[in-house]
Parts: sequence; C-alpha cells; structure tokens
Amino acid sequence: MVPVPATSTEPKFVEPLLGVAFDLDGTLVLSHHDFGRIRAEVVRIAERHGVVPGRLSVREPVHRIVETAREALRSAGAPDGDLYRFEAEYQKAIDAIEMEALPRTVVRPGAEALLAGLKGRGFRLGILTRSSETFARAALVRTGLAGFFPYLRSRSTPGPAKPSPEALLLLLHEMGIPLERALFVGDHLLDAECAVAARVRFYGLLPDPSERSDAQTTADRFRAAGASAIARDLAELAGFLTAAPAPPA
Repeated sequence: MVPVPATSTEPKFVEPLLGVAFDLDGTLVLSHHDFGRIRAEVVRIAERHGVVPGRLSVREPVHRIVETAREALRSAGAPDGDLYRFEAEYQKAIDAIEMEALPRTVVRPGAEALLAGLKGRGFRLGILTRSSETFARAALVRTGLAGFFPYLRSRSTPGPAKPSPEALLLLLHEMGIPLERALFVGDHLLDAECAVAARVRFYGLLPDPSERSDAQTTADRFRAAGASAIARDLAELAGFLTAAPAPPA
C-alpha cells in the first residue's frame, strides 16, 4: 500500500505538472448509468444477506451503502463466507447494469482534442474510475480514447478503490509521478474528496448538460471541497492546461 500523507499542512504543488489522472464516466465519456437502479440493487442484495431492512438508504453513494452494509453484517456476527458472497454478488450485479449502458456510451465533447493536446506536450495520462475494468476499457475503446491511457485503475483492480486516497496514490506511483506534480480531474465531489485526502491538486469539471442534474456538483461545492480550479467543459479545461508549462522533455 502507498501511505497516505499527513494532512496537517497545506499541500505544496510544484510546477511543471508531469501527469494528469482523470475520472472516466461523466468526465471523459457519457454513459448515463442508471445509478438509482444500481443503488437499489445493492440495498436489495445486502438485505437478502442479512442487513436489517431500512438500515441502508438508496440516497447514499454506492460505496457508502456498501461500507454500511459491511459494518452491519460484521456487527451482526456474519461469518466471513457471508461477507464474501455479499461482495461477489453485488459486484456482479453492478457489472451487469454498467455493461447495459455501454451501447449508449459516447465521448464527452472536447475529450479527444484535450487528450491529444496533453499527450502531444508530453503529459502522462491515467484513469481512476469506480467503474469495472471491463466496462472502463470497453468504453475507452468504443469512444476512441483507449490509446491515450496506458494506466488505469478501476473498481476491479486489486487494492483500495476510489474515493480512497490510496487508490489515487497507487495510480500515480504506477505512472511514475510525484503527487506534488500531479493533477486529478473529475466531475463529482467524490473525486475532490479523493484528491484532497491524497494531497493531490484537483480540478473540478461541471457536469455535461446532457447529464442528469446533480445538486451536489456545483462550482461553489467544488471550491468548498478544495478544487484549485473549476471548468465548465473540457474545452475550458484544455485552456487551463494549455497555460500550464509542459513537462521537460
């Protein structure tokens, strides 16, 4: 495991940036996942494995539903086998629902130009996503973005998953980038939470107009969560990064 740095002091960012890690869904591709159905399915599976009905809320993010379900099952004395079966079943259910969205997954406008510009200037690029490995790689191929990303960590990757800061630190370690020379870009407050806990610079990206409205994902909330900058779209983000000095050759 990569140790999470202490947070007693302000992070010290160093120029130039060497690499950029991106969230995937909503940030670079638009899949319009049925998150309500995913949350309801995880709750249903957890209750079938012994979590008391009403203990879990479908209004919580999926990772928090899962964490609460694990705690409830452990507190109730559930054997390890039951926990393993719960984990396997909910993961399989989420994977299946995600793959249903693949045929309607499209590239977010501006993604290809942004990534081509960054790659051409020598930035290292990676993906940190809560989607499954299968969906993430298939979505990148479908949208023509796979060639930009030699580094990818997903929900299926062994080890901690986003929003754990260790997931981001492990990705940056694989990319060979010190955290003070890295940038993480995402469209959700969970992405900001992950970056700030890892002491990595974070740029917030507002949702694409075609996405369902998320009252949590606003410029004000991104600022409060620690974003160094907020872009309305990928074209504006490209402008921010064009102004940043390129990595040394």
